[in-house]
Amino acid sequence: MAAMTVHLDVVSAEEKLFSGRVETLQVSGSEGDLGIYPGHAPLLTAIKPGMVRVVKQHGEEQVFYVAGGVLEVQPGYVSVLADVALRADDLDETAALAAQKEAEEALSNPGADLDYAEAAIQLSEAIAQLRIIQQIRKG
Repeated sequence: MAAMTVHLDVVSAEEKLFSGRVETLQVSGSEGDLGIYPGHAPLLTAIKPGMVRVVKQHGEEQVFYVAGGVLEVQPGYVSVLADVALRADDLDETAALAAQKEAEEALSNPGADLDYAEAAIQLSEAIAQLRIIQQIRKG
């Protein structure tokens, strides 16, 4: 018997990263981690910077990094609308480490021109990217 699937689109401001049938989807929601399966109740929720883990129609897994956005679940389709989205394979560990260091330095030595909220967002995004890179390596 074939596994149940639902149509998923993962879209950023720049491009559509994924469009196809999936068996499951895991995402970091504003209230915690969410597992979405075919037949899930309709839902609209904010998502935090982190990983979107997709199990495609034939069991193949794909991972994306999103820097926040919105998850919409409707009967028959699911969409992840992200401010920024990258395939996990495209994450740059060196750039993420540099961004983390820069944000930490800005937060520990606040100057007059520091946008605290912006630096805090940069730090959380860098940490989320590094966490995904580490999980993929273990994987």
